[in-house]
Amino acid sequence: MTTDSDKLEQPFLPTGRWQSYVTLLSTNKQYRRFWISGVISHLGNWFNYIAIFVLLNELTGSGHAVGWFLIAKFLPTSIMGPAAGVIADRVPRKFIMIASDLLRVFIVLGFLLIKSEEQVWLVYLLAFAQETVWTFHIPARSASLPNICRPEELNVANALGGATWSIMLAFGSAAGGFVTAMFNWQTAIVIDAATFLISAAIMATVALPPLLKRALKGKPGWRDYTGLNDIIEGYRYVTAHREVAALLMVKSGWAMAGGILVLLTWFGENVFSGFGAGSGSGILYSFRGIGAALGPILAWRLFGETRSAMYRAIGLSFFTATIAYLLFSQSQHIMVGAVFVLLGHLGGSVQWVFSTNLLQRLVPDHFRGRVFAAEMAMVTFILSLSTWFTGAALDSDLDPRTIAVRLALLFLVPGTLWIGYMIFGRKGGARAGAD
Repeated sequence: MTTDSDKLEQPFLPTGRWQSYVTLLSTNKQYRRFWISGVISHLGNWFNYIAIFVLLNELTGSGHAVGWFLIAKFLPTSIMGPAAGVIADRVPRKFIMIASDLLRVFIVLGFLLIKSEEQVWLVYLLAFAQETVWTFHIPARSASLPNICRPEELNVANALGGATWSIMLAFGSAAGGFVTAMFNWQTAIVIDAATFLISAAIMATVALPPLLKRALKGKPGWRDYTGLNDIIEGYRYVTAHREVAALLMVKSGWAMAGGILVLLTWFGENVFSGFGAGSGSGILYSFRGIGAALGPILAWRLFGETRSAMYRAIGLSFFTATIAYLLFSQSQHIMVGAVFVLLGHLGGSVQWVFSTNLLQRLVPDHFRGRVFAAEMAMVTFILSLSTWFTGAALDSDLDPRTIAVRLALLFLVPGTLWIGYMIFGRKGGARAGAD
């Protein structure tokens, strides 16, 4: 007799083999449109990043300025995450995604107004506004995937989604750096705005099922109307399910050393010399994307597709990132450093894709938006702290290579905790989806 526990340890694909991306895209029309919309949106995002990095470097030459930009991108999710989760479980998710794309068209074009160092504050304000809108998009998109994919398609869909994000990071960063170097950062901003408009138009053609209406017990009160009851209910759900709570902390563990993203820009523009504005950062961010694209594919090949295999891969990925960034910190040439960035983000993408995959399978649909929003709120809050301290360290004239070493060693903390959870914490844990 096969139990639920046994089923969880079997490969998620019933055939026991890798289902090709081509098959998924050719047979699932709704996912294909959903995916194309994401491709175009992600492409523009990375044009935006490199362009703004170059703008800030030109206006201020400050590592802290780049850090504040990233903080402005991270903080909205920490602040608005709980509300975004409630909205994603109440409002049609398709509407949320289309509205967020359209709003970002106008926000991104606002960067064109910046002309001098005295207007740098506007960079942070626009970045904060853009990410506030994106905060509502993220849980809606993550929670929608199981609604348009069959269970046996989720492994491939998540791997393709992660690879797409990563490839667009690689291609968008390289293209954004090239466009910025050959033309100017304003051109990259205009392209970014256009991508959001196209993404919204494609998303409008996707058919998503309506959200199920939940019956309220008794007469609705102010806590029902404000969403406070939904937040409390989501908190109780997570605390009652040990496995969900542990998986929520995976990305936050990586975020402890998230200041490494500031260092990629700093190394690309100031440590590795001989490149035009934006080109060095573009190279490092491109290799980051390539590594992130390859990580889940290689991990599934090496470890398998069962739940236990994904748990082992998540643990190993923290230690892979430590070694890779220790080697990056000592690199004397940008292409050598880029290879180690690639290796480091092999691990980072494994954590991201595998923890997302497991949460999508374990968490019921009516909790999914709140769970993913809570996850992103924690991630971005920790990223903000790591980014701020990294920027402050750079502006205090601490050697960037020393900062890179310290950040690399931080990966050991969540890695060790995860191994401990695998050995001791999972025993006796209830399966979240069984409820």
